[in-house]
Amino acid sequence: MTNAGPGRPRLSKQRRPGPTAAAEILDAAAELFTTKGFASTSTRQIADAVGMRQASLYHHFATKDDILAALLERTVSEALALADTLADGTEPSAVRLYALLRFDADQLLSSRWNLGALYLLPELRTDRFAPFREERQKLRSRYRQMAELVLDELGADEDIRAGLPFRIVETVINERSDTESGDGPGSALASTAIADAGLRVLGWTTVAELAAPAEVLLAAYRRSVDDAR
Repeated sequence: MTNAGPGRPRLSKQRRPGPTAAAEILDAAAELFTTKGFASTSTRQIADAVGMRQASLYHHFATKDDILAALLERTVSEALALADTLADGTEPSAVRLYALLRFDADQLLSSRWNLGALYLLPELRTDRFAPFREERQKLRSRYRQMAELVLDELGADEDIRAGLPFRIVETVINERSDTESGDGPGSALASTAIADAGLRVLGWTTVAELAAPAEVLLAAYRRSVDDAR
């Protein structure tokens, strides 16, 4: 037996990716929630998938809801942190929105499991998940604010299109679901295509000119995050 932490022996060698036992639990839960379903997955099944005792799992997460909350938080926290930074930026509004779309689509496309598919779970309507709903709403508001600035620059007032870039980036979730279930033809969807669509839907036609400055902006942001660690 190996060790999952002080006084928490494993039943087997490490089976899941992750630097900590908590990270392994989250990876196993993400797979089970997105393939078997949240209601159909037990904490015992999660523990078995990690190779630890169920009691050891409770050392890290008190309930299955706590595991789900941690997973959901990861789907919005990084994009929201970037959006908050971009809100105070001096770069053109179209560049900032393109950068946010590109970053958000990248993380939704590259995540090991399609956690966005859990957004429609009825459990998410309960008070336990109110913090996640609030964070997602903050991200949605940031998208709208940036989109409104782009529309203002284009001379469009009170345009209902301001809410569309956020919806477009979340199409990644359905696209992945269709592809992974075999219901679609397979996807070569890229974050650049999502970012392009998010600007075009607002009426911005010269999207090609946004890619390079947006990448410079993202590179600077990543450096700042790395330096803060």
